[in-house]
Amino acid sequence: MRLGLVLPILLCLLPTMPAFAGDSLKALRSRGDLLGWEAIGRVDMAGHGFCTGSLIAQDLVLTAAHCMFDETGRQIAPERVIFRAGNVSGDALSVRKVNRIVVDSGYVPVSGSEIDGDRMRHDLALLRLASPIFASEADPFRIHATPEQGEVVSVLSYGKGRSENLSWQKDCRVLKRGAGLMSFDCDVTFGSSGAPVFVRYGTRMRILSVISAMGQDPQTGRQIALGMTLPEKVSRLKQRMRNGEPSRLQAGQGAKRITAGAGVRSGGGAKFIKVD
Repeated sequence: MRLGLVLPILLCLLPTMPAFAGDSLKALRSRGDLLGWEAIGRVDMAGHGFCTGSLIAQDLVLTAAHCMFDETGRQIAPERVIFRAGNVSGDALSVRKVNRIVVDSGYVPVSGSEIDGDRMRHDLALLRLASPIFASEADPFRIHATPEQGEVVSVLSYGKGRSENLSWQKDCRVLKRGAGLMSFDCDVTFGSSGAPVFVRYGTRMRILSVISAMGQDPQTGRQIALGMTLPEKVSRLKQRMRNGEPSRLQAGQGAKRITAGAGVRSGGGAKFIKVD
């Protein structure tokens, strides 16, 4: 199935923000607001800004691969990465150092400013925490495998201008899906990279996708968020983490790490090509 998108600048600073089809963002500013979302946290890379991540096991955090590379395409050392679960107004429920990073083997880091559809499909990383976060503190989320076009989803993320509190968009939708990619009418910005896209499964919320970038639908002109399908990729990442398989990554051409904070250039960004 063709996703059929030609996308301009993704996750860059925009002079204006177009209206979204989904609900407006709600800031979670108290422990009460955060109830049920404690497993979502801010992933801080010392000197390289931050992204959003979510626990999928007591010691495993899922986020975007491009967050784990600096502007030259070099992987950030695990000891420079910290996960702050349930961060509210600068106070996290749990803070853990990271001792290992496994990036999807299909993701090739680059030192340029562009990203293509193939890299987006593989824009996933798994972080192992130096010590587990107990379920009594934050209950990990499971992965959802069967998205439908038009399905209602939720996105929770930290972002530029909203870095100290999670922002929750309770109601946005899957626009298109195909070729291992999905698009959503959800509100994302710098720092939203790695943010979980949730769908309700019975009484629980499960992770449907991970935000990689944002762009513009050429047919409607509206701003959209983009992510990838997850189940098989996450399973492979977990297997490599268990087996201790080293990640064989070499810098290539075409993508720039896009986060909030240090290292972000307002004139930079990423671009998309048509995805078949």
